[in-house]
Amino acid sequence: MSIEGRAQLPGARRVVVKVGSSSISGENAGKIQLIVEALADAHARGTEVVLVSSGAIATGMPYLALDERPVDLATQQAAAAVGQNVLIYRYQDALRPFAIVAGQVLLTAGDLENATHRSNARRAMERLLGLRILPIVNENDTVATHEIRFGDNDRLAALVAALIGADALVLLSDIECLYTRPPSEPGAEPIDTVSFGDDLAGFEFGSVVVNSVGTGGAATKVSAARVAAEAGIGVLVTSADLVAEALAGEQIGTWFAPDPLASPSVHTGAVRA
Repeated sequence: MSIEGRAQLPGARRVVVKVGSSSISGENAGKIQLIVEALADAHARGTEVVLVSSGAIATGMPYLALDERPVDLATQQAAAAVGQNVLIYRYQDALRPFAIVAGQVLLTAGDLENATHRSNARRAMERLLGLRILPIVNENDTVATHEIRFGDNDRLAALVAALIGADALVLLSDIECLYTRPPSEPGAEPIDTVSFGDDLAGFEFGSVVVNSVGTGGAATKVSAARVAAEAGIGVLVTSADLVAEALAGEQIGTWFAPDPLASPSVHTGAVRA
């Protein structure tokens, strides 16, 4: 089915939800429970849910006695190797009371460009969903290189949504919605809806933000939302604190309307990473 507006999210057949490192690591690690409860509610309604979760490197940093996100690739890979294990454990521990089992799916940009790997990833996720397993997707940081990385998991989430023909994509952020310029600046106005094809050139979304735990920012979410919308997938950008309200279809966040001429069917062709 095609989701034309956020109010239809509770009835979606298949939804991809993306959460960033800063929302689930450090002092915010407890928010995993909040996110899982919202996903479990959607799961109970019959919605097939895929979670794209950043946070492997950020979660692994304390175990490597690192105070800041490492800049060299080898240390990033080491932190991810440790952190991914802990991250999945935390999700599974939070999912256990709902009798939901998580399935880990690690991808690189090359996997979505290679026909065989792409087909294998799609088939695996389709089977997991058919078994009522909740796939948790992340970039495979332990083998990815600077040259082939997605760059941020917002884009990964959009590509996964297109790959499996999701009805909607929810990008969770640190703020409730997108603004016409950084919300700390005078004159910043919240953006409720972006119709397909709208010219956003006059808005100031800033550049990619690299903080102490992750990468991302408003600009990456806008770019990812455009990718999904072109594939016929509606996108909601809102705060991780409002994930339950988002999946319940409340009037929050910024909604990117999908291309009305596109269909969010499963993509069998190449997905550009």
